[in-house]
Amino acid sequence: MERKIFLTIILIFACITGLNAQSFTLQGKVMDEEMNPLELATVAVVKQGKITMTNLKGEFSIQLHSADSVVVRFSMVGYKTKTRVLRRPKGRQTLQIQLYSDNQLGEVMVVERKRQTGTTEQLDIKNAKSTPSATGNAVEELIQSQAGVSTHSELSSQYNVRGGSFDENSVYINNVEIYRPFLVRSGQQEGLSIINPDMVESIGFSTGGFEAKYGDKMSSALDITYKTPKKFEANVAASLLGASAYVGFSTKKFSWSNGIRYKTNRYLLGSLDTKGEYNPNFLDYQTFLRYTPNKRWTIDFIGDISDNHYNFTPEDRETKFGTMENVKSFRVYFDGKEKDLFRTFFGTLSITRNFGEKTKLSLIASAFKTDEQEKYDIQGQYWLTQTETSENLGVGTYMEHARNYLKATVKSVKLALSHKTKRHNILAGLTYKMEHIAEKSKEYEMRDSSGYNIPHTGENLNLIYTLSARNTLDANRFETYVQDTYKFSSKGEHTFFTLNYGIRFSHWNFNRESIVSPRASLSIVPAFNHDMTIRLAAGLYYQAPFFKELRDTSTVDGVTYARLNDKIKSQRSIHFIAGMDYRFKVNSRPFKFTAEAYYKALSNLVPYSVNNVKVVYDASEQCSGHIAGVDVKLYGEFVPGTDSWVSLSVMNTKMNLRGKSIPMPSDQRYSLNLFFTDYFPGTDKWKMSLKLAFADGLPFGPPHRSLDVQPFRAPAYKRADIGMSYRLLNNEKRERKSVFKNIWLGADCLNLLGINNVNSYYWITDVTNHQYAVPNYLTGRQINAKVLVEF
Repeated sequence: MERKIFLTIILIFACITGLNAQSFTLQGKVMDEEMNPLELATVAVVKQGKITMTNLKGEFSIQLHSADSVVVRFSMVGYKTKTRVLRRPKGRQTLQIQLYSDNQLGEVMVVERKRQTGTTEQLDIKNAKSTPSATGNAVEELIQSQAGVSTHSELSSQYNVRGGSFDENSVYINNVEIYRPFLVRSGQQEGLSIINPDMVESIGFSTGGFEAKYGDKMSSALDITYKTPKKFEANVAASLLGASAYVGFSTKKFSWSNGIRYKTNRYLLGSLDTKGEYNPNFLDYQTFLRYTPNKRWTIDFIGDISDNHYNFTPEDRETKFGTMENVKSFRVYFDGKEKDLFRTFFGTLSITRNFGEKTKLSLIASAFKTDEQEKYDIQGQYWLTQTETSENLGVGTYMEHARNYLKATVKSVKLALSHKTKRHNILAGLTYKMEHIAEKSKEYEMRDSSGYNIPHTGENLNLIYTLSARNTLDANRFETYVQDTYKFSSKGEHTFFTLNYGIRFSHWNFNRESIVSPRASLSIVPAFNHDMTIRLAAGLYYQAPFFKELRDTSTVDGVTYARLNDKIKSQRSIHFIAGMDYRFKVNSRPFKFTAEAYYKALSNLVPYSVNNVKVVYDASEQCSGHIAGVDVKLYGEFVPGTDSWVSLSVMNTKMNLRGKSIPMPSDQRYSLNLFFTDYFPGTDKWKMSLKLAFADGLPFGPPHRSLDVQPFRAPAYKRADIGMSYRLLNNEKRERKSVFKNIWLGADCLNLLGINNVNSYYWITDVTNHQYAVPNYLTGRQINAKVLVEF
């Protein structure tokens, strides 16, 4: 009996020993080349299906099965993947791994995309430059296809974000706020945006809940970083809509990149209903220099010169609109011309002192100057006809006149501090701005219908609209902010948190107003699923008034005068955002699903109307409102090696104006966008890009009426663009001796389905005061050929 017990104990001990021999614990630490811990690095044993991630200290621990050889892979985005082979491991194994950064883009193997732990999403510019485009502004068109973003004109680089106006979006290039021309009223006049896609290294975009470092705007923040070339690089591109060239090079201490762009949308405008001599010419030159004499100092300079001319001599127009049973024809013969000039200069000089590897202090000086002229005298004689009966519904003449001049200069000095610790990233800034704007405007519009002047009083001869403005703004603005990004984990370090909190303060001496904006966001990577990220954000956001919001109009004896209202207060928006990201794989290809719900409580709103891209504010009163909605997006490699996405947005807006609850001018109830890329099977020479947009129409009403009278809604905006590219030469791996790296030939079909989208309306009034809204259609179907050569 004792012998049997003894044998049983030996057998149990042997089994336990054997089981322990079949498994082991692997632990250790992952660091970069400077021995700093790498958090959220991936540690994987593919054959065993085991994976873990490092904690905030770069440490990891994982249970594995023993074998003759166990292959462990260490990887992280932006670093070269490293592999270790363990021979018959037992018990507890400890490894200390160093990953080295990989700066050679052509050799990077992306294991996973960078996780979004804040409210700012990083967008990829690589596909945007080769997609079909009507504007040539690749970055803005990439933004317009994102969830929560909408646009209603392929001629414009402007965009609305979650119910906000065009003016509620802030743009930064290398930490300097960018300004747009003020007098632009049509997408046809916009030309090239200041962002040169050839010079862009990274794009950060936030649709709400953004950090305190971004300025006083209510809707979105676009953060652009220009690249510093590591070696000689260049490209040349040309199409029927314009051309561009880029060259960059570097030495050990010096780098210099230059970009020049030319655009003429004469060919595109030829598809509009209004025929005539279009002569638009847009030219832009930018330069970016970086000098690094040693590790302690960095000096940057960015310069931009933009010269945009829009000249137009209309001849005639014919527009048919209505239904199949009720077709109306609007015919106009023109005299006169339009001649516009938008010339801007921008420059920034930055000096950065590095106090070790964790702390740096930057002094940034910038200046923006614009000289704008809008001049037109156009007379039109029109007939509005019911085509079925040939009845003349309206016959008359109108004359439009403008002599608008504006000069503006904005100078700023900014002191920015950055300090990093093991778990904190602290940013602080102090900015002083000097603003000077001088405006001299004179506009009027006369309408004569069937021999009667409109408006028809029977006694007086009045113009339907006239404006006179002569204003000068000299003001100074003080801004400061401080914020911290704190990364920590739960006990056991299985749940990861990223907390961003900060506060912003600004004061403007023109209206003697001080505003304080606290903001916070929290990101959670839960222990039960490291492929999921939960994001929460809230904050107080102000739209600090600037020149457009200040213009207060009053009408005396039929003449409208525009003056600057120094009593106006900043518009305010309180953001509440809850969202989640879920990363997964289908057939070993990466995908990401994103969903966000938001609510914005609005107060001190300045009512405004929109005509094309011109936003006109009524600064005589302010009101309240709200915006609520949901954005979803599916992003991933629907086809291996390509990026595609589909986004859906649903939104509701309300504004309480004069006791009425009405939709805001940007009330887009739904929006669906799709971007899809594909290669022909079996080859990487043929590439296809498809863009689809389907967006709800916006509210509108008769011009020169109260803003609470918007009884109509425009038709939905529907558009499809498709592009085909052929790679004539592929020498990215330098397998042959040639100065060329890539040569692409392409053809785009813009507005593939030939849909007549409505941009705005021209209103016809007869003597009975009956009004007809004549749609102004956007561009028709056009073919664009292009070539891209990379050196």
